[in-house]
Amino acid sequence: MEETENKEITKKGTTRRTFLKNTGMTVGGIVLGGAVGSLFGVNAETTSKSPSHSSSPALTVNPAEALMFFTPEQYQLTQAAAERIYPKDENGPGAMELNAAIYIDHQLAGSWGINAKEYMSGPFYEAEETQGSQIRILRKDLFLLGLKALDAYSTKKFDTRFVDLEAEQQDQILTDFSEDKAPKISSVRSSNFFNLLRTLTIEGVYADPLYGGNKNMEGWAMRKFPGSRMSYTQEIQKKEFVKLDPQGLNSHMGH
Repeated sequence: MEETENKEITKKGTTRRTFLKNTGMTVGGIVLGGAVGSLFGVNAETTSKSPSHSSSPALTVNPAEALMFFTPEQYQLTQAAAERIYPKDENGPGAMELNAAIYIDHQLAGSWGINAKEYMSGPFYEAEETQGSQIRILRKDLFLLGLKALDAYSTKKFDTRFVDLEAEQQDQILTDFSEDKAPKISSVRSSNFFNLLRTLTIEGVYADPLYGGNKNMEGWAMRKFPGSRMSYTQEIQKKEFVKLDPQGLNSHMGH
């Protein structure tokens, strides 16, 4: 089902600009930004404005945003990959500035990372295409193995680590992973890792800042999303459009 959705996106074409203009958001089938342009039908103008990565991204973790799961090297690699999925452009900051990698770190460190609410015992059968992802490996383990595979594939293809590749080369690596052109990761298709990375990146850009990403609610600001509010009673009674500054969950806790 995932592959069918990706093909539809490629046919129709999408850009970060049109996505931001759209009032709805579908996480399952949409990929944002100029990243992996050839895969998602993004126009060349958006991609060309994305910054190039000629050197490793700086470690931008603040003391208040301490890593819970990644090593510094894993964090840098996640930053670089997430930035290509949601790059900085004329619309606003990218995944790196929005702390999407911090969100991913926190998610993998918790119960979600060990599939705590899912049945993970045998017997195991080959899943039908309509059943979606059916794998035995835990999310946290798949992500870490995926990062290793990303670096190994980059070194084999370009003789350089992923974080040190140019933006276009990084896009090519990610595209290969999304299309299962990269080797399997512990018997799991490389597209499973890519889809996990993509989903977590988008969540990190738009989730409440309480969870580590969406720094300063700038992800919401680009969408003109008002955030988490207790009530809109006053606003819905007005005839004109009411613009509200984003507000996070912490505002209800007196923080």
